[in-house]
Amino acid sequence: MADVKWIKIVTDIFDDEKMLLIESLPDADGIIVVWFKLLCLAGKQNNSGVFVLNDKIPYTDKMLATIFRKKESTVRMALETFERFGMVEIVDGVITIPNWEKHQSLDRLDKIREQTRARVANHREKQKLLADCNVTCNADVTECNATDKIREDKNRLDNNIEGKRKRFTPPTVSDVRAYCAERGNNVDAQRFVDFYTSNGWLVGKNHMKDWKAAVRTWEQRNGKKDDEKPRSTYQCPTRL
Repeated sequence: MADVKWIKIVTDIFDDEKMLLIESLPDADGIIVVWFKLLCLAGKQNNSGVFVLNDKIPYTDKMLATIFRKKESTVRMALETFERFGMVEIVDGVITIPNWEKHQSLDRLDKIREQTRARVANHREKQKLLADCNVTCNADVTECNATDKIREDKNRLDNNIEGKRKRFTPPTVSDVRAYCAERGNNVDAQRFVDFYTSNGWLVGKNHMKDWKAAVRTWEQRNGKKDDEKPRSTYQCPTRL
């Protein structure tokens, strides 16, 4: 049976009446050390708090003294004290810690390990996606549509990592004008901002999430390039 790498100890253990009584005994420090070494040995053996060597030989006070590197008299006194206080039981020469599994909650050990593995796997997957996106975004992409797609994918990834989408901030006329110049369209930036400001930046009945997407929609309706369609032919749409 695999050993347990940790044991559960309450933080107020030294406020317990039994510990207070033990601290009043001769060689109290030695007795307390024996108790903690017993707990660690029980966890290492993972045998329901039953101290048996190789599932055959019960541990004696002499054997424990050797393992714990303590005087045999100290171990014997400690075991007698623990038995008197109900901290251990000795049945037919076999030392046991009563209700070991109940107090240590070992039935939850596998669940805790699985939760830890899931958290680690989830973190690694996020790191991998972020790395892949950074590589893609740093590539030499010349087509505007491809650039927009990469930017949108990266924004979606950032939103997933942060846990929520950032609040929409309306663009300024300068922002819209710069984006329109970048795309080479003939959308009137002032008219665009005025239109959506007047309707509360709504697209239909929904709040706008991406003003650049709205610019591209206007662009498609108005003609993308300045030399493809005269600016004077532009008609302000009433809705998207």
